[in-house]
Amino acid sequence: MGGISAKKTEYFAKLRSLVDEYKSILVVGVDNVSSQQMHEIRKALRDDAVVLMGKNTMWRRAFRDFIEEVPALDVLLPLIKGNIGFVFTNADLKTVRDIIVSNKVAAPARAGAVAPKPVIVPATNTGMEPGKTSFFQALGIPTKINRGTIEIISDVQVLAAGDKVGPSEATLLNMLNISPFTYGMTVSIVYDNGQTFAPSILDITDDELIGHFLGAIKTIATISLAANYPTLPAVSHSIINHYKNVLALSIATEYTFEGSEAIKDRIANPDAYAAAAPVAAAAAETSAAAEEAPAEEEEESDDDMGFGLFD
Repeated sequence: MGGISAKKTEYFAKLRSLVDEYKSILVVGVDNVSSQQMHEIRKALRDDAVVLMGKNTMWRRAFRDFIEEVPALDVLLPLIKGNIGFVFTNADLKTVRDIIVSNKVAAPARAGAVAPKPVIVPATNTGMEPGKTSFFQALGIPTKINRGTIEIISDVQVLAAGDKVGPSEATLLNMLNISPFTYGMTVSIVYDNGQTFAPSILDITDDELIGHFLGAIKTIATISLAANYPTLPAVSHSIINHYKNVLALSIATEYTFEGSEAIKDRIANPDAYAAAAPVAAAAAETSAAAEEAPAEEEEESDDDMGFGLFD
């Protein structure tokens, strides 16, 4: 790094210390992010993360030097393009991501800007004088004159996501006081312990992971049983199935073991068990009635305390 200024040397040293201290890095896009937004995001992340901005050429040069000692950083080099920054953290990634993307501000449409989402002009009375009808006609928005003002008859989409805002769209939306866009820092890629993945992965809950895991175990057990190939998920099922086979063999023959004695006795003496069932049910009802009776007597005793109303 010979020949570079002391300021760059200090910046590279800070970047290296952050790489060594934090195991996770969020690559963030900062298009249209104001300095006030950046300040608020830094303030919100003060206890959990560090936001670092810089030039892409400096990022690439620094990471190429770091790769010799930390080869896993190689996956970040292709991501250094456009207007980006890095957020270093050891905290919960989902929490940090949510703090970053929650800071958004509404912004008016500017000519030349790219629409991040569709823009729809709603049906409403604009309150504008008829002389401005040409703005609506240029964009194909149906209108009528109602009590001396321009009224939009139906909702109209004037921009689709990805469209470039033209002068006519920008002028009309500003005249209608419509600020259709929101701008803020976005998370494009998450780097964690040498691996990169999309930020949408952070929205997967523990319940979803457990559900997928249990589903995979069921699939393995099903295939294992069908193929008669022993696997750990299928062991319990195999034991039960074999026990059922042994039990069926015992019932079909004179061979008896401890587990089949009761079943064979039920098959041999069905009348005895059929007669015992109503008796058991009646005993249960009698027991329940006996438990309720004292409560009723107690209630009656409480009503008159053993005396008549006029005694």
